[in-house]
Amino acid sequence: MTDAVDELLEQVREEVAVRAERLWEVARTLHADPEYAFDEHRAAALLGAELEREGFAVERGVAGLPTAFAARAGARSRPAVALLLEYDALPGLGHACGHNLIAAAGLGAALAARAVLDGDEGTVWAVGTPAEEGGGGKVTEVEAGLFDGIDAALMFHPGVHSWQWAPLTAQAQYRVGFHGRAAHPTGNPTEGIDALAALIQLFNTLAVVGRRLPEGSHVQGIITDGGRATNIVPEYAEGLFGLRAATTEALEDLAGELLTCAYGVARAMGTTAAVERATPRYEHFRDSAVLSGRFARHLERAGLTVTPPTPGVYLGSSDIGNVSGRVPAIHPFVAIMDPDGSDHTPEFAAAAVSARGREVLLAATEALACTAVEVLLRGDVRRKAWDDHAAGAG
Repeated sequence: MTDAVDELLEQVREEVAVRAERLWEVARTLHADPEYAFDEHRAAALLGAELEREGFAVERGVAGLPTAFAARAGARSRPAVALLLEYDALPGLGHACGHNLIAAAGLGAALAARAVLDGDEGTVWAVGTPAEEGGGGKVTEVEAGLFDGIDAALMFHPGVHSWQWAPLTAQAQYRVGFHGRAAHPTGNPTEGIDALAALIQLFNTLAVVGRRLPEGSHVQGIITDGGRATNIVPEYAEGLFGLRAATTEALEDLAGELLTCAYGVARAMGTTAAVERATPRYEHFRDSAVLSGRFARHLERAGLTVTPPTPGVYLGSSDIGNVSGRVPAIHPFVAIMDPDGSDHTPEFAAAAVSARGREVLLAATEALACTAVEVLLRGDVRRKAWDDHAAGAG
């Protein structure tokens, strides 16, 4: 039996269809003009203008970030749903992660949802989230309280898999510096304390530790400062280490392992060590099964299918994890190329403006908008999502 909400969902599909060419043009425009972390001024301006044109009140520069924005439509503060828009690109590769499609889908979903609501049924937010690829705009927005009072945060991500939810790990980068003492390597070698040798020993120690780390945890490091000349014992050496783990708690354990190894090597080598976190911490993603299930059903009606992810396979990290720890959230993947491909490649960038990319954009927009309407109008869906979130699901 069709109820009033079901009728509105049919209207959502019509609203997306009306905007199809416009949304595709936005996606293509972003793709042709890639901007990078915290410098996405033209993208933010374009998206904000599209929202203002349809009656959204747009606040720019939210959370102290010049290229972030929060656009609101609705007379009541609660319930509230946020569509998340990512629009940063990858240096040298452009939109090789498909953020042009994420932005256009979030935009279209917000516009379509607002169009079918009377304004007194809650609030639709469109939140511009810069620097997902490096810098963690959502981390800053969460800390600024931007998602306080939001009942759900919704986005999709193009990929090489079509998965209902995202197995995204926690991650952070740490800078480790060793201080030794300079000397001539042949003139007075016993006076030198080789900081580079200590850093290399840390790499070796972490390689051994890596054999016993739990599934999903690993450390990848690079040398960022290895000395100044071959005829000087390096008095300072520095490495940058990327840590990933299946959960935020496991990431903290891994960071503890790094500190233990660094300080242990320093003592053994006669150096001193300094360890500091170099990037915002991305938390692991917590899926709202209630809402991702709704998205999957709506996506299927649009002609595409998503399945649970392959067990034991992880797809990197994202600052959506920090949002998902505060409010019910979804981050499904929808494939725009075959599973034997990869994102962060020129081929994926091409797929982000392909016919398949357009098909995925419109289907995901429709599914996001329908899910947003259900969050606002179906109290049972909203309550179940919050109950699961409080219970720690995901």
